[in-house]
Amino acid sequence: MSEMSLTPNTSMRSQIADSLRASVITGEMHIGTVYSVPTIAEQFGVSITPVREAMLDLAHEGLVEPVRNKGFRVKELSAEELDHILQVRLMLEPEAAAQICGKVSAAGITKLRGLADDIVKAAKAQDLIAYVNSDRAFHGFLLELTGNSSLVRTVLNLRDQSRLLGLRHLASDGLLAETTHEHHDMIDAIEANDAVRVRKIVSQHLGHVRSEWA
Repeated sequence: MSEMSLTPNTSMRSQIADSLRASVITGEMHIGTVYSVPTIAEQFGVSITPVREAMLDLAHEGLVEPVRNKGFRVKELSAEELDHILQVRLMLEPEAAAQICGKVSAAGITKLRGLADDIVKAAKAQDLIAYVNSDRAFHGFLLELTGNSSLVRTVLNLRDQSRLLGLRHLASDGLLAETTHEHHDMIDAIEANDAVRVRKIVSQHLGHVRSEWA
């Protein structure tokens, strides 16, 4: 697991959950492997309580499953299950982004650009944990701009169930950073009130999930 630096005003439980979630999604935590809570806590340099709570959060999300007296096992998803997840995301995310075209405040656009910059920075640094968390923050905030909290919860849950095992290879080859421009392209299209282009960019972006990113 990558080292974790705590952020003020954010709970340790949520920060550990973010790090572990990203580790599962990128394959840093291996499918089928059982991870003990004390071992993870030692790696993070924290007590076992927030780690156990974070792992229970991930179990609730369907990423891991408890193994009696041993810890938590990373769950495997079939290719069909991942395809189904992507199909639902394609039904929801392009249209959601199109709905906010021309309606985002200057402050909202500025925040989106800052989050997109974080994604670029993480990709260039080949920091996959930071990349996944920055990408989640960007898309989460974009969805929040619709004002539909049910949509936000649904899509983020679907995103968290994805497996992006190809990210490490893309990062090492310097190819991951090439797709990060799509976030800025989305923002430009949203600001320009170009719903057709927004749908196209978001759909193209999601296409990576089951191609090179997987």
